[in-house]
Amino acid sequence: MFGMSVFQSVLERLKTEEESEFDEEVEARQATPRVPIFTGAFAVESAGVASFGTVERAYLDAAFVEPPAPPVMPDYLDRTSLAEVAAELALADDETIMTLAAKRRAFAALNHPDRLPAAFRANATVRMKLANMLIDEASQQIRAINPAP
Repeated sequence: MFGMSVFQSVLERLKTEEESEFDEEVEARQATPRVPIFTGAFAVESAGVASFGTVERAYLDAAFVEPPAPPVMPDYLDRTSLAEVAAELALADDETIMTLAAKRRAFAALNHPDRLPAAFRANATVRMKLANMLIDEASQQIRAINPAP
């Protein structure tokens, strides 16, 4: 402790006290036999009085929930050909820029890769590219027929 500031000596003393308390706690846990006590749905190890760690562990063990099953890919995401996407969009000759925009939004609501699980994103990306290409072509045709003034 010589050559240390008061602050450093206090820190050293606290550190050694903390280590000795930890060692005593470990020894006490190893020396005390634990007997399972069944209380309702919980089994708690007890050495007279249950410590917070054992109660917490019992709660976490009892609260374990099975992980959810992996998601199943919807059938429509398997349809990745140009003809299938065009049939889903059902583009007609009387479409307007407004109706095309509405169809794009509706298609994206179901098929956008950012809204789907990672396993389905490749198919969703292909479908979105095809739909965007078809809608862009239709909107170019409308603009060619009806140029803006």
